[in-house]
Amino acid sequence: MMEEEKINQIVELVLRQLQEEGLVPGGLKNQPGQPTFPQETITTGAATVFHPGAALSTHAEIEIDLPDPAGDNLRWLPRVKNAKDPGALIELMASTSARIGVGRAGPRSNTASLLLFQADHAITQDALYRDVDQRLLDEFNLMTVQTSITEGREEYLLRPDLGRQLSDAARQMITEKCQKNPDLQLVVGDGLSALAIESNLRQIFPVIVQGAQSAGLRMGTPFYVKYCRVGVMNDIGDILQPKVLILLIGERPGLGRAESMSAYMAYQPGAGQNDANRDVVCNIFEKGGTNPLEAGAFIVQFAQKMMQFQASGVKLKLAAG
Repeated sequence: MMEEEKINQIVELVLRQLQEEGLVPGGLKNQPGQPTFPQETITTGAATVFHPGAALSTHAEIEIDLPDPAGDNLRWLPRVKNAKDPGALIELMASTSARIGVGRAGPRSNTASLLLFQADHAITQDALYRDVDQRLLDEFNLMTVQTSITEGREEYLLRPDLGRQLSDAARQMITEKCQKNPDLQLVVGDGLSALAIESNLRQIFPVIVQGAQSAGLRMGTPFYVKYCRVGVMNDIGDILQPKVLILLIGERPGLGRAESMSAYMAYQPGAGQNDANRDVVCNIFEKGGTNPLEAGAFIVQFAQKMMQFQASGVKLKLAAG
């Protein structure tokens, strides 16, 4: 084990760096006869960590209340020391979502950049592994069916092919409870981001339903597909025979960006169709993407266009010129 004095020095250096970067308020507190580390408790949010020397000798505690590194006030804070043109750096950072102006500590990322990266990575992991809130599904009276995934989220991520196929139970439930041959069939799928559905469904769902009613289109029975991939549209199309099928699905999350949803659309989908037979309205989310309210209105208009030309995907582009 490292000597206590060396441990204290490392702790002190880390805390000084955190203070310089504005992540820790206050200064270092030491009293005569005590080891040279702050007399506070380190609180990370998930656990409280005590310096071993403090616990064994002085019972001193270390307390560091770190703010959320993903908050806008810290995310867009320029961290390049002694920038030649600070104003230009701020404008450059505001022009892109790329990670620029983050500074460095020697050849490596500084602590603030590392914490932000870890926080954003956690957002991505949560989006991949979390289920859509059942209360949201109940709010829209969406029954739940499942694809052929039987071993949970890990299998879903490893076997995209099974996420494109409805389970036998799902086929039976859809056959028994859903309206056949509608003009529009609306389906919601978790995809790769539960957060995307939770962030956008309340805005886009009513717009699509109301838009279809205003256009005189007959809506099918909406439902939710768990462990959903885009290709499941073919199975649903074979069972319900809609003119246009709309699948709202969570897209693959980026680093710190998990609220992006897409609407995949197909005219008379069925077995053997692929992406060339589909259209998509992508990057649906508020504050930077396609606004879900505007996307809902556009989806209904685009569905009408599909029915007018009786095509989607590449065929629609050729037919509509």
